Amino acid sequence: MSIEIIEKAGEIIMQNTAHHSPEGSEPYCILALIDADGYPTASTITASKADGINWLTFCTGIESNKSKRIANCNRASVCFNKDGAYNITLVGTIEVITDPVVKQEMWYPGMGRHFNGPDDLNYCVLRFKTERYNLFVGWQSAEGRI
Repeated sequence: MSIEIIEKAGEIIMQNTAHHSPEGSEPYCILALIDADGYPTASTITASKADGINWLTFCTGIESNKSKRIANCNRASVCFNKDGAYNITLVGTIEVITDPVVKQEMWYPGMGRHFNGPDDLNYCVLRFKTERYNLFVGWQSAEGRI
């Protein structure tokens, strides 16, 4: 049963990324990071790509609060939810990536409102890697470690 829930959660996440959603729509999730004072901070952000529940990427600015918080503490949590349908919470680590190949691969059209293109020096990618999960999909649930 757990494998089915994990696979369904992975499908939901994939459908809620910029690369797999209908053009012009930018679905979002909640990304929680630890601030400089040790408190959790949560904000909405669009996931760029995902590999099921294993990893997700996000695009942001190298000078953003998110990037600065990650430099101080790489622990993070991501939550996708839809009232009554699912609540997918992932906990793990996150890193800032500036590799030009990765930046090109994760770029999506909506980023053009914020950056001059994937070569923009202020643009970076955040890569989240799941270590544990708590999944509620429909009336089924699962929790565990990857």
